[in-house]
Amino acid sequence: MDTDDPARSSTRANEITGTLDRIHITGLLLRCIVGINPDERENKQDVVIDITLFADLSKAGASDNIDDTVNYRTIKNRVVALVESSSFFLVEKLAEEIARECLVNPMVEAVKVSVEKPGALRFARSVGVELLRLKAQ
Repeated sequence: MDTDDPARSSTRANEITGTLDRIHITGLLLRCIVGINPDERENKQDVVIDITLFADLSKAGASDNIDDTVNYRTIKNRVVALVESSSFFLVEKLAEEIARECLVNPMVEAVKVSVEKPGALRFARSVGVELLRLKAQ
């Protein structure tokens, strides 16, 4: 996303996400090394990932052909491989890398990624981040 002008970035994000169709992958439960504490660096933890892919799905809606759409199974498999082999300190970095992986698909114009670490904070069910990334112009 263009970070030089936040207002312009926000306007572009609203234009893109407001006009495109969406594919949702929700509740993807995976395990990985993520965190800054010593035990988090040694033991895999659960993370829950939600992904929204923004793309024009009208051609697929008309053709009923898998080649005309975003193959969400392929994206899910790539995200699983990335996450399960990762070893990041921050959930922010994990979410960023998931977004990059999704944007590799030529049909995906934008992606919203949410990553949660259940039980990471005492007295809280979960803690997480959500980000929105656009394909570079």
